Amino acid sequence: MPMATAVLLRLAPLPPHPSPRAPSSPRPALLLPLGRQRSRAAGAIRAAGDGLADQTTVYTGVYGPWSVDDADVREMLLYRAGLVTAAASFLVASSGAFLPAGNPAGDAVRQGADLLYAAGAAGLGLSLVLIHIYVTPIKRFLQALWALGVLGSVGTYALAAQPLDEGLVRYVLEHPGAMWFVGPTFAALTGLVFKEVSMCEMYLTTNVLTGLCYGKLEAGILTFVIPILLLGHLSGLMDDGAKLGLLGVWMALFTVFAARKFQQPIKDDISDKSVFMFNALPEEEKKALLQKLEAPTEQKLE
Repeated sequence: MPMATAVLLRLAPLPPHPSPRAPSSPRPALLLPLGRQRSRAAGAIRAAGDGLADQTTVYTGVYGPWSVDDADVREMLLYRAGLVTAAASFLVASSGAFLPAGNPAGDAVRQGADLLYAAGAAGLGLSLVLIHIYVTPIKRFLQALWALGVLGSVGTYALAAQPLDEGLVRYVLEHPGAMWFVGPTFAALTGLVFKEVSMCEMYLTTNVLTGLCYGKLEAGILTFVIPILLLGHLSGLMDDGAKLGLLGVWMALFTVFAARKFQQPIKDDISDKSVFMFNALPEEEKKALLQKLEAPTEQKLE
């Protein structure tokens, strides 16, 4: 999330809930320099996205006010585009399971399954790069799962599927144990979906950080459907009928999940931008800002 070199964080007491407000008269503020927080590439993205955002609406975050800028809009649109790519690729590839042999469309889908899998994995990877998660180690963990799954997929294809003159997808379907190698990619997808379930707006009440979550039903169901289906295939405990049923549910919910992303305000995918701004600060400036934010509460107690 690109940002300006210097960001003005106001130190007036925060309201209990984050809410948009129109710009008002200046209040006491602290200039928090963020120097060298973004690369030249991020600057180029920001320049390319000029004019996409309405920066007149200011939101009150945990650590100060923030607004949506053009670079934020571009990042979130790319994030959503990655999700749509993953969902569309999965939907088309999975449709081959419901089309009979000899059907021209079904045969074409099955022949191109590996390319569709690669496109979906690439879209997921893009979204995992741009996803906004407050806890950075969780984001890195999801990215590591994705990378592990991609490496496992390449290795499985090169060392196991190709010598048998089979595609990766066909090989995994016929050899459930291969899920150990490609599974981390789907684990990363499950983590991304779960993030949408637990997506929260954060606010400060009496000096205590709290969250208001507004998860989605389809994302919550997908969080269970994905691992149940994959584990059922891996263990061999699930028959083909049950697997097809869960696959159909996955297809429908993933389509709804991706489509609904474009009905959300951009700010919802950004979450509380002030948290990310705060995390980008040097430790000394973090301490200074926290002291300023705590001062009004301490004065009230006195």
